[in-house]
Amino acid sequence: MEKNTGILAQHDKASIQIEDEIDLREYIGTFLKYKWNIFFLTFLIGLLALVISFSLTPIYSSTTSILIESDKAKIISIEEVYGIGSANREYFQTQLGILKSRALAEKLVKKLNLTTNSEFSPAIKQDSPWDIRFLIKEWLPVSWHPPEDKKLSPNEVLSQTVVAVMKNLSINLERNTQLAKITFQSADPKLAARVPNELAEIYIENDLESRLQMTQKAASWLTERLEGLRKKLDASETTLQTYLEKHQLVDAQGVKSIATSQLNTMSDDLLAAKLRLSEANIVYKQVKALKGRPASSYESIPKVLSNLLVQRLKEVELDKQRKVSELSKRYGKKHPNMIAVQSELDSAITNTGKQIRKVIASIEKDYLAARDNVRILQGSMKQAEEKIQNISKKTYRLSALERDVETNRQLYNMFLKRFKETDVSQSHQSTVARVIDPAISATIPAKPKKNLIVLIATVLGFMFATMLAFLLEHLDNTIHTVEDVEAKLGILLLGILPKLKGKLAKRVQFSVLEDDKTQFAESIRTIRTGIMLSGLDNPHKVLLITSTIPGEGKTTFAINQALAIGQMKKTILIDADLRRPSIAKRLGLSIKTPGIAEVVSGEKTLEECIQKVEGLNTHFLLSGTIPPNPLELLSSKHFQNVLTSLENDYEQVVIDSAPAHAVSDALVLSKYSNALVYVVKADETPYPLVQSGLKRLQQIEAPILGVVLNQFDAEKASKNYYGKYGHYYKTYYGQYHYADT
Repeated sequence: MEKNTGILAQHDKASIQIEDEIDLREYIGTFLKYKWNIFFLTFLIGLLALVISFSLTPIYSSTTSILIESDKAKIISIEEVYGIGSANREYFQTQLGILKSRALAEKLVKKLNLTTNSEFSPAIKQDSPWDIRFLIKEWLPVSWHPPEDKKLSPNEVLSQTVVAVMKNLSINLERNTQLAKITFQSADPKLAARVPNELAEIYIENDLESRLQMTQKAASWLTERLEGLRKKLDASETTLQTYLEKHQLVDAQGVKSIATSQLNTMSDDLLAAKLRLSEANIVYKQVKALKGRPASSYESIPKVLSNLLVQRLKEVELDKQRKVSELSKRYGKKHPNMIAVQSELDSAITNTGKQIRKVIASIEKDYLAARDNVRILQGSMKQAEEKIQNISKKTYRLSALERDVETNRQLYNMFLKRFKETDVSQSHQSTVARVIDPAISATIPAKPKKNLIVLIATVLGFMFATMLAFLLEHLDNTIHTVEDVEAKLGILLLGILPKLKGKLAKRVQFSVLEDDKTQFAESIRTIRTGIMLSGLDNPHKVLLITSTIPGEGKTTFAINQALAIGQMKKTILIDADLRRPSIAKRLGLSIKTPGIAEVVSGEKTLEECIQKVEGLNTHFLLSGTIPPNPLELLSSKHFQNVLTSLENDYEQVVIDSAPAHAVSDALVLSKYSNALVYVVKADETPYPLVQSGLKRLQQIEAPILGVVLNQFDAEKASKNYYGKYGHYYKTYYGQYHYADT
C-alpha cells in the first residue's frame, strides 16, 4: 500500500524546537493551576509556625546604658612604661573588649550564683519538650534511650555556664558617643534586668581595682628608682667637686680666656719677628756673599751705605781725596804737604773701613738676634698652645661631669614629682564609667516575635509552596497544549477532543450520533474533515488508530470517528486490538462474538462476522476470540487477504490497534494502512513514552497523519496556562459539566 507521509515531510522541523523564552502566561497559568495547593500548604506552614511560636519560652530583654569616661585621672605620667596610651577610638574599643571579656562574665556568674540557674547551668538540665523519646522512654529499646547526662566537674559547670551567659549578653557602643549598651536576654525578666546592672557594677569595680593595683605597683617601682637616682646624683656631684679641686678649675673659663689672649699676642709678635728675621736674613746673605773682600766692597750693601757714621767717614775720605788731588797738581809725592794730606787720606780710609766692619758685625749680630727671637717666640707660643689644649681637655671633662650631674638631677626631680602625683592618685581614684540608665524588668517579652515569625513563615511557606508547584510542573512531562504536541512530539495536531462530564460521559461511545451539536461531536467531525482533506489526491482507504498506552481513549475515538465517516460513506471499523478488545462490550455484544480471529483462522466467513446496526452506514468487525499469538495473526497472509476484501467492499476501513509502545501490533498494521492517527491523552500520558511510540512508527516509515489530543479539560485550561483553547471551547460551544471517561 502507498504510504501517506506528505504532511510529515512538509512539517517545518524548526517549529518543533523548544524555545527558552520566558512566557509570563505560563508562569501565571502554573500558579493558577496549583493555587489551592499553594494556599493550603502556606496555611499549614503558617499554622505550624503559630503553634511553635506559642510553644516557645518567652524571652525578656533589658538594657543598661553606661557612659565610658575618656578623661581618667592619670596614675603616673609615664604610662608608656606599661605601654598605656592610645587614641580615643582605640581606648573605647579596648573598654568594649574588657566589658565583653570572659573574666568579667565569670565574676558575674559567681556573684549571681548562676551555676544554680536551670536556664544557664548544664548541671540543671531540662528535658527538651520536642524530644519525644523522653515521653515514651519506658516503651523504647535501651539503645534508643536519650543519652545520659555526663557528670560535670565544678570547673566545667562554671565554664559552660559562663559560655551560656555570654551568648545571651550583647554589648555595643553607640555610634559617635561614649555610651555603651549592655543588653541581656533571659526567660526571667528580673534576671534579665539584674545581669546588665551587675555587669556594669563589676566592670567599674574591676577597673578601680586594677588601677589601684597599678598605682601601688607604680609607687613601689618609683620608690626603688628614686633611691637609686638619689645615690647616682650624689655620686655625680661628688665626682664633679673632686675634679674641680684637683685641677684647680675654680674659673676654668676665665683661665682659658687669658691663655687665649696671650696666645693671640704671641702670635702677633712671632709674625713681626719672622718679618724682621726675613729682612735681616737678606742683608746677612749679602754680607756673607762678600766675606773675605776689602771693606770697600761692602759699600754696595744698602744697610752699610745707609749707616750715618759710614756716610760721614766717607765724606771725610772724599774730602781728603779731593785735597790730595788738588795738592798733587802743585806738589810732588814727597812734598811735606803732600805727605801730610796723603796721611790724612789713609787715616780716613782706615777709619771708614773700620766703621764698615763694625756695621757688618752689627748686621750679623742683628740676624742672629732676630733668629733667636723667632725661636724663643715659637717656643713660648708652643707652650701657650699646650697650656690651652690642657685647659680644653680639663674643661671638656668638667662639662661632661656637669652634664651628668644636671641629667641626674632632672631625672631625680621628675621621678620625685611623679611619685608625689602617684601618692595623690592613691587617695583619689576616678571611675572609668558611670551608669546613665539602669536596666529595669521588662513586661513584654522581646522574643519570640510571634507576629513576625508567623508572617515570615507564611511568606517562606508561600514561596516554598510556589517553588514546589513550579517544580511539580517542571517534573510534569505530560502533554497539555497544541504547543506541547508540536514542540515535544514534532507531529501536527489533527484536533482536540474535550473531556466529557456528566451525562455525556456515559453516552460518549455514540456521542457523534446522539447529539451532533456537542463540543465532542463537533471535534470528531473536525478531525474527520482534516483526515479527508489530507487525502484529496490520494484517499486514505485504510485508517489506523493507535495510542501509546491503554486508557487514552483510543477506542472511543475510533468508534466515533468511524461513525462520523460513516455519515458520508460506507465504513467498517475493525477491532484489531487482539490483546484487550473492547468494541464488542461497547456495542452491547458478547466478547465471544466471532470476529477477525475466526475469519483469519477460517472458522467463520467474513459475512458471518461483520456486525451491522440498522440505520447506520458503519459496520463493525470485532476481534473475536483472543488468539494466543496476536502478532502472528496480524502478520499472516490470511489477514492481508481479509483486509483486501474489506477494502473492496467498503469505501473506508478504520482499524483500532493495540497501543504502539507496549507491543508491535501497530507497527505491523501500519504496513497495511494509508494513514495513521495517534491518540494522546492530555495531562496524563508522559511525552517521553509518546515520543518512544512515535519513534518506533517513524522508523518503519509509518504514514503518521497527526495527533489527536484526547480528554482536553477546557474548564481547567481556561483557568491555567493553556487558557486560550479553553476559552475558545467554552465561548463557542458553551459550558458543559463533564466526567472522566
